[in-house]
Amino acid sequence: MLTFIGLGLFDEKDISLKGLEAIKNADMVFAEFYTSRLMGSSLEELELLYGKKVNLLSREDVEISPDWLAEAKDKNVAFLTGGDTMVSTTHVDLRLRAKNLGIGTKLVHGSSIASAICGLSCLQNYRFGKASTIPHPFTSSRGVTVVSETPYDTIKLNKEHNMHTLVFLDIDKDKGYMTVNQALSLLLQVEDKRGEGIMENAIAVGIARAGSEAPVVKAGYAHDLKDEYFGEPLHILVIPASLHFIEAEALVELLGAPAEILEGLDD
Repeated sequence: MLTFIGLGLFDEKDISLKGLEAIKNADMVFAEFYTSRLMGSSLEELELLYGKKVNLLSREDVEISPDWLAEAKDKNVAFLTGGDTMVSTTHVDLRLRAKNLGIGTKLVHGSSIASAICGLSCLQNYRFGKASTIPHPFTSSRGVTVVSETPYDTIKLNKEHNMHTLVFLDIDKDKGYMTVNQALSLLLQVEDKRGEGIMENAIAVGIARAGSEAPVVKAGYAHDLKDEYFGEPLHILVIPASLHFIEAEALVELLGAPAEILEGLDD
């Protein structure tokens, strides 16, 4: 049996009791922390809680050569990820590979940023459209710095349908964890290039360290928010569409957005 277990948002204490029980009953425990990771915990702290050795897998171990899957043919194997399991396509692919090997699978869910973001941002969950990811810029073979415009297009599409946009921020082994500040700067850079008004006077919500005892959550105009301090990773960004009065009031009263966004809204 291969059991996929989501560990939650921030530290070792976020795991569910069901997940903890599954790990303690496992013969072997594997984990990947390149799609997401628990910033408030270390591998040693996880092992101390579980009473088990955790074998850390690389991207290649998960996506290209998951030879460790064979262990689950005759053992109970636990596979750990940050957040909720199966949110990443990579994990769905692993489940399909396991099925092809004749290995049974089951899921133990954990708290996810996809749902936590609604509570932290004070935005209604049913009003979120397609999510996007802002990657770090890269240098082309011609020496040109390339900034992805896909997130800008996603925000544009969602706004046309009056939907909020959840924007994941890149985690790169070499370039590190993207910040809210970098993400907004890149979106505004695309705005300067294209001039379509998508980010002009746009409200944004920046969130850092969701699931911790003291997450930082701030709302404001994108051009102002890009200069705010959010502290240590992980960061995530939301670009709202038009706001319901309750959403706007919460952004102002709870997250520090400018009061002028309430003007002209019906309660």
